[in-house]
Parts: sequence; C-alpha cells; structure tokens
Amino acid sequence: MEAIYDVEVTTGSMTHAGTFDNIFITLIGTQGVSERTKLDSYGRDFKTGMKVKYKVITRFTLANLLLIRLEKDHFMFLPENDWFCSLVNVRTPEKDVIHFPCYRWMGEGEVIELREARGFIKQVFHSMDFFRSLCLFPQWSASLSLKTWTQLSTAPLRESYLTYISISVSKFHLVITPMMNVSSRLGEIKMKKLAKKTDQWIQMEDIKSAFWSSRMAVSEYVQLHWMDDDFFGYQLLNGSNPMMLRRCTEFPLNFAVTNGMVQPFLESGTSLTLEMKQGNIFLCDYKRLADLSTQFINGKQQYVAAPLCLLYKKQVGKLLPIAIQLQQQASEDNPVFLPSDSEYDWQLAKLYVRNADCLEHQASFYLRTHLAETFTVSLMRNLPAAHPIHKLLVPHTRYTLQINTLIRNRLLGPEGAVTQNTSIGDEGMTNLMKRALSDLTYSSLCLPEDISDRGLESIPNFFYRGDGLRLWSFINDFVRSMVEFYYQSDSDVQQDTELQDWIKEIFIHGFLEQSSTGESDDIALVIKFVSMVIFTVSAQHSALRAGQFDYGSWFPNAPGSLKQPPPTSKGSSDKSILLDTLPDMNTSAYLVSVFWLLSKPSSDLVSLGQYPEDYFCQMAPQKRIRDFQAELSFFSEAIKDRNKGLQVPYTYMCPDNISNSVSI
Repeated sequence: MEAIYDVEVTTGSMTHAGTFDNIFITLIGTQGVSERTKLDSYGRDFKTGMKVKYKVITRFTLANLLLIRLEKDHFMFLPENDWFCSLVNVRTPEKDVIHFPCYRWMGEGEVIELREARGFIKQVFHSMDFFRSLCLFPQWSASLSLKTWTQLSTAPLRESYLTYISISVSKFHLVITPMMNVSSRLGEIKMKKLAKKTDQWIQMEDIKSAFWSSRMAVSEYVQLHWMDDDFFGYQLLNGSNPMMLRRCTEFPLNFAVTNGMVQPFLESGTSLTLEMKQGNIFLCDYKRLADLSTQFINGKQQYVAAPLCLLYKKQVGKLLPIAIQLQQQASEDNPVFLPSDSEYDWQLAKLYVRNADCLEHQASFYLRTHLAETFTVSLMRNLPAAHPIHKLLVPHTRYTLQINTLIRNRLLGPEGAVTQNTSIGDEGMTNLMKRALSDLTYSSLCLPEDISDRGLESIPNFFYRGDGLRLWSFINDFVRSMVEFYYQSDSDVQQDTELQDWIKEIFIHGFLEQSSTGESDDIALVIKFVSMVIFTVSAQHSALRAGQFDYGSWFPNAPGSLKQPPPTSKGSSDKSILLDTLPDMNTSAYLVSVFWLLSKPSSDLVSLGQYPEDYFCQMAPQKRIRDFQAELSFFSEAIKDRNKGLQVPYTYMCPDNISNSVSI
C-alpha cells in the first residue's frame, strides 16, 4: 500500500548557505528503501534560512525510519555553489516526526547519509548492524587507520565525516580570516609606521608615546605597576599565563638560594624552612627554556634565560618574588638576584622572568587549548553524527581546524609573526613545544587535578582557580546529566566501540601513548573526559587567550625577545642597559599586534553554553541544556558584581566572554 512521507528541509541562515543546485533524498527504513527523489517545489527551493516542505511517496511503508541520504547535483549552466543543510524533519505515515540534524556543507556531487537524531546507544548499535547488513557503509572498516597527523590533508578521514572539515567555511573566511592578518592589526592599533623601524628604545617615555592608542583599563594599570613586586606575583596567578606557579616543598638542587639570602623578605620570627612547611613558598621553574637555540632579529643576536623564581605568600595575601636565578645551573657567574639588590639589577632579573613567561605562555596556549584539534579530528573520524557524544561535542569544534591552519601558516612556522619576533625563533619554539608536549598529561588538563598537583588550593586572590573550578563544576554536572541519559551502565560504555576508538586515537596521537593519560571504560571516566574536552576548548582557551593584550600591550611586561644576554654579576645594570635589553621597535610592534589579534573577541562569537543548532530532539536533553545556560548566566552576573570591587577585574572566565570552541 502506498505510503506518503512529509519532508521538511531547512537551509542554514549564514551567508551563502543557499544553492540553485538539485538536491535529492532517499529514505531508508528497517523494511525498505525509497526511490531517489528530487526535492522540487515552486520557485527557488533552497534559499538562505528557508524551510520548504516536500512529499516522498513509496510503494509501502518503510517501517522504522533510520537513515536518509542527501545528494547534490549541478543545476544546468549556473555556477556550482555549496549548500548548507541545517535540518531535515520527516513525518511518517504513522504520524511520527523524525529529526535528522545535518548542519554541514554539501559540495557538487556529494552524498551525505544522516542517521535519526535520538541517538540512544543501543539504537546506534542496532542501526549500525542494519546498515552493515545492507552494505551501506563499507567505509566503516575496522582496518581503517590514521596514517599521519602532521598534515590534515593527508589524514584518511572516514568519507561520511569528511564534510565536517568545511563547516561554515564561507562564514569563517568572511569573519575570522581577515582577523588573522597581522599587518591589518598593526593599523588598528596605530603601529604601521613603528613596524618599519628597527631602532632600539632610548627612553620609557618613547614607549609610552608610541603605544598610546593601545591603552585599555587593565593595560593602563599594567603600565603603571609592571615594576611592582606584588603585581609581578599577581600576574602569575591571574595574568595570561597562570600555568607556571606551583607550591615549593623542597628546593631544586640547582637553585643556589639560601635561608640567609631571603630571611629579610619573610615575616618576622619565621624562616624559609618553616614557611615552606606551612605552604607559603612557591616556585616558577622555566627549565624547558634551557639551552634552546636563539635567532637574530634585525641583525642582532637575541637571548633567553631559563630562570628559577622563588615567591613568598605574605600574611596579607600578597605573593611576592624573593629570589631569582636566571640560569638552571648554579655557579659564580649565575648569581641569585634579590629584592635588596640595586633597582635595575632586580628589575632586569624580573624582565628575564617575564620574557621566559611570555615564551612559556605560547607553548602552554597552543598545547593546552589548540590541542583541541586532536579531539576534533578524532571525533570526526570515529563518532558518526547521530552519536550522542558527537552531538554533545560538535558545537565545541566550530572553526577549530580552520583557525589552527591559519595559526600554523601566519603565526607559527618559519615565516610566522610569533616565531619571527621572539628570541627563540622557529627552531627554538619547535623544541620548546616538544618539551612541553612530553610534560603534558590528561590529568594536567583537568583543572581540579592540576590545581591540586601544583599545590595551589589555598592561595588567596586566585581568580583563575576560583572561576575555573566553578566552571568545571557546571560543565561536569551538565555533561553528567547528558551522558547518563544515554548510557545506563558501564557495559554500555565498554560496548560502544566508536566511543572507545575516539578516546584511543586521542591517547595515541594526542598524548603519544603516555601511561599517565588514563582510559575511559566506565561512565564516570567518560564524563570526566568529555568535561575535560569542553573545559579545554572553552574556559581554558579563554583564560590563556583573552588577557594577552591586557598584559602584553605594555610590552616591557611581556617581551617576546631580549637583545642582551642575562647578567652574570650584580651591580652593573642601569636604566640604559634595561632599555637596550628590550626588543627593537618593529619587534615590539609586531608582538603587540599579535596579542591584539589573539585577544580580540570575534564578531561571530558563540558563547559557552549556547547551541544555535538543535542537535538534540528529545525534551530531556533540551531541558538539561537550558539548565546549563541558566547556571552560566547567573555565574556571569556574579563575576561582574565581584569585579566591581577589584582594582584589576578578572573577566577571562566570565561565561559571556568565553567562546564555545577554539575559534580564534
């Protein structure tokens, strides 16, 4: 008996989403397959933002509808143009409405198969068996392997997921690509002329005059207080790189500091040993910078130190530097600098620490957040669109592959604006990344464990920790509610081969099979792993990205390169030596423009917790999303109220300011 299926197709609302081309649909159910049907109505069918209804007639009912196939063919003489399909809804003869989320681009001659949206794990298993029985997906081969992760173009992505790489490409090129032009950013902050000058700075007033247009509330505070010891410590907690500080429980053998050296800077009646036992002594160790190669800029040799910086938390809650050793090996020509040294000896020592921190930040920023490319590629290769974990995470992959490609081409690499204007250059940056990657663990990406491992649970005025742990809790609760809706037992996790393949591939290619990265074979571990992914690409990315211009636009506070070797003795530094050590005018301008580029929010921002595409059709997941959004909205207001009472507001983990994905 003839059966009629009502099909509603929604075209995306972004620029250039529509098409003139022909679109065909095939319905696949448990008891049959429809004929390939052209979707044709009156007028133009697939205009941007439109919903159009069609009918597909079959000779008999297809029973449970599991899959639809979309195909796109060129229309006559018109130029071929891609089509962005948002959603297909099918009303069956039995009056059921079945949703097939798409949210992807289709090119000429392309075929997309979509599974229905409910995505319960057991339904996914059963439908996979059915698809295999029909030989619909020969590309789901267990023998498929990832041959290389060095170039995206050579990765053998599964054909059914390949189209995700081009998600929103048109919008990306219209909005994001122009932002990544460093020369244009120089113009925005009035530094194009400065970028052509290779002169060195003569006096601080010249720097103030040159960078007048880049002043913002926080950057003005930085300019006024960058030499203050308490602000030096504050930045290690709440600046653009809060990842280096850890509690010191014993001195490194290569650090020549003694009790007597630092006794004058401690509270009266105490000692270094006692303060260490009480958890008040902290250390920043930049050992990964040791023996890195450096480059010439403007024909001048550049330098980098590998400092050890000891800090003390006073009773008033301030964190102060009390000793700095600029190289890793203790020796007579590697003195320990102290706050009691001459003004410029101490400022110069702190300058080398700030340079080291700037370089370490680059490695931390890219590895700890743009590492999300690993999660994204593996997600596309292993989890089909109907899988609940895919639907949960795909909004958090928006623009990630595209932005990382631009970063590799325009900021990193031999010709990149970062590597050309930092002391260690391309070779040094590559080796720094390698060293940082070898230290990177799954646990270090989980904020509660990272804070605990570094012994920073009780240090006051640590807004990165406080805001971050609240966000981790919100994300973790949201993920738990979603995962437990789809997985009823640990055996569901263990039997989900697609999920296991996703995590395994990340373990192999992202963490290089380090034993400390862990596994995910039960519900609790899956919740933790997915929470880590979402936190990394959203909150952590914002914390390490958004403050770069605030703290680096006054570039003496975050110099990417230094022109003089670290001092080997005390008593010879003065103001002229400090100025001569700073990077040249053009180097300074380019680095500040990079900070501006990376800190500037996108006009296309989708903030944390916002999901413009409706991947989940059931009421329960939709309610969980609304609850998550309400929590984030309340937390945003709480942060704004808190910041009103702070001299230096901490805004980088305010949900309103956090992008849902690594998109800049």
